[in-house]
Amino acid sequence: MGFSEAKQRVLRDLQAGNFVHEVRRNISSKNLLLTGRIGASDLAGILRRARGQDHRSSPHHRDAGIEVHEILVEGWYVKFYFLSDTTFISVHRQESIRP
Repeated sequence: MGFSEAKQRVLRDLQAGNFVHEVRRNISSKNLLLTGRIGASDLAGILRRARGQDHRSSPHHRDAGIEVHEILVEGWYVKFYFLSDTTFISVHRQESIRP
């Protein structure tokens, strides 16, 4: 799935409230969407401004059949993937990501 299709789908799922958060160790304190530090509509606004050069994708580390999308835009790092109709999202400020 390319950038345009992934962007349209994640925006649609954000608008519909059709997303959950991947359960991971320590992710709850780092995932700003999960903690409510950013809302779905604010995140959608950020993602609308993303362009193809802001996107990359790679296979999920546990299941190579799942494509993980990363968007780095305006100081935000957004990582998500699709299972059925559900979007799993984690959202961070870029400076909080360790190299």
